[in-house]
Order: sequence, then C-alpha cells, then structure tokens
Amino acid sequence: MTLRSDLAALLAEAGIVDVDVDGIVADDHARTSAYLRVVSVIAASQNRDRDRAIVATILRDPDDMGSKTAVVALVDERAQQAGGPDAFRQWSDGLLPEIDRFTQESHREFIRRRIQDWLLYLTVKDGHVPTADELAEVTDWMQRHLAESSRSPEVLAAVAESARTKKTRNIAKNRANSRELRAE
Repeated sequence: MTLRSDLAALLAEAGIVDVDVDGIVADDHARTSAYLRVVSVIAASQNRDRDRAIVATILRDPDDMGSKTAVVALVDERAQQAGGPDAFRQWSDGLLPEIDRFTQESHREFIRRRIQDWLLYLTVKDGHVPTADELAEVTDWMQRHLAESSRSPEVLAAVAESARTKKTRNIAKNRANSRELRAE
C-alpha cells in the first residue's frame, strides 16, 4: 500500500471526509493531525477489534514522530476507557507486536513505558496503594498524574513520600492535606 491509500483508507474507516488526502501526503504535521482525528473517532467506539490493524497502518508512515504521537494518543484513550488493569493489559498485549515495528528504539520504549504507567494507574484506580518500588518504575509524568488526580489519602501519601520530583511530592502532600479531600 502507499501512504496515500493508507491515509484514504483510515479516513474513510473513521468517516472523516473533510480532509484533502493529497494535501496531507506531503505535510507531516497535517498527517499527524489526521491520524489524531482518526484515533479520536476509533477510540470513541467501544469496538477494539481494528485497533491493531489501524496502528499497523499508522506505523507505515515514514514520519516516526507523527506515528508515535498517534499511537500514544490511542494508548491514552484506551487506558482511560479500560474497565481495569486486566482488560487494558490484554488490549495492550495485542498491540505490542505492532509497536515493535517502530524503527527507533526510543519510540518503542516510550510506548512500553506509557503502557506500564497506565497499568499502575488502573491498579491504583482499583484500590491498590502503590509501593515506593512501584512508583520508582513509572515515569515522572505518571507520578504527577497520580498526585493530581488521586482522591485516596493513602495513594497521595505514597506519592508525597516517594515521587522523584519535589514538585510532584508537594502536589501530593498539599492535596492530601486539602479540606476538600478531608471532607469526603
């Protein structure tokens, strides 16, 4: 398949008709934008059967950075929709063979780390309080996400104690001590 036919197929599958396919073939930024729109549409669907094929198509794009951006967006969307860590693990395990097709190891590793981040987040969402070792295994981004989004005093205390950055530790500490959280 060609880049043009891949783009046309993805846009058609997502029902996006207001994009000039010929115009975006030559523009990396416009293609990334189109991929993000496709990801948004498919992520809104509960059907995950085509995700691996869609990722495989996106990864045929010669712009590795644009492909990475789109795949990360899909991982983020699916994680936020996941019914729990087991469902997300099963979905992401099906995606890993496609992710291994990235030409740059740094992109493969980034997405693998993002998946690990979300797996910890989903276990925390299910009531697990992360240990210092578990927090050390996730990125600064996820540590901060936990500090900013958790409503559990125990999770916030763990993040306040173990996060790598002072800013994240302070966010968790301040939220753990907030009246809003204590009033619940």
